[in-house]
Amino acid sequence: MEHRSGFVSIIGKPNVGKSTLMNAYLGQKVAIVSPKPQTTRHKIRGILTLPNAQIIFVDTPGIHNPLHKLGEYMVKTAISAIVDADVVVFLVDVSQLPDDEDRLIAQTLKERCKSPVILAMNKMDLLTPDKVKPHTEAYLALGEFKDWILISATTGDNLDKLRDIIISYLPPGPRYYPEDQITDVDERFIAAELIREKALHFLHQEVPHSVAVVIDEFKDRSEDLSYISATIFVEKESQKAIVIGKDGAMLKKIGQAARRELELILGRKVYLELWVKVRKRWRKDEEELRRLGYIAPKV
Repeated sequence: MEHRSGFVSIIGKPNVGKSTLMNAYLGQKVAIVSPKPQTTRHKIRGILTLPNAQIIFVDTPGIHNPLHKLGEYMVKTAISAIVDADVVVFLVDVSQLPDDEDRLIAQTLKERCKSPVILAMNKMDLLTPDKVKPHTEAYLALGEFKDWILISATTGDNLDKLRDIIISYLPPGPRYYPEDQITDVDERFIAAELIREKALHFLHQEVPHSVAVVIDEFKDRSEDLSYISATIFVEKESQKAIVIGKDGAMLKKIGQAARRELELILGRKVYLELWVKVRKRWRKDEEELRRLGYIAPKV
């Protein structure tokens, strides 16, 4: 049996289920998920190793019309994943008709992508029978696709079929990573993302989008205990007060939820300390973005 391998970029607008899809294939959480749009800010690789193939999924930020420098960074990051991919999965929310962002992505793929594009219509479980034909036809009209399929990343419907379609378009090649490796991101990155995920979960309105998390210290104190110190950055003093909460209640809630999940992922006890600081307008300042680890690729 010929072995196939390659990089598969999952592209789509914010909140269509890109991270949920990758996590479903890996059988564990590698990318954070949230119902809030623009949760994913970086390219995150998840590695699925099978007897006949190794698929390196690349979860990407949602492509959208950016309103600030952080948004520009996210869009450039997603476009760089299109250019570098062996296969692109264009993920859409088939329960809704295409909108301007879907059309923008389809046009970007037409202009920038030289690899096979598979149209994956997600959230089929939310699609009523009378909408199946008009919605699928509307998405198929957006461009030329090598293949297409209806799926649900949440329920698992047709994920095996999509995986087999992806493999059929991958080039022959050896494994890029050891078979037991699930991702190429380190524990510090995972810790920062999980803390941000919990902040997204508990905070509301504009505050979550103004949050950045930096790990200041990550040390193993013993075989079964890690010490993690992290700073949550926001843009305004009023946001800082919201993140901390009355008598520190909100910060404690975020910390407890993050610690519980970190312990599950790391397989050991975690002592987590959180701090909150203000960096004014960091999303609009290129220098601040670089300091916080958002370095845009050239596309």
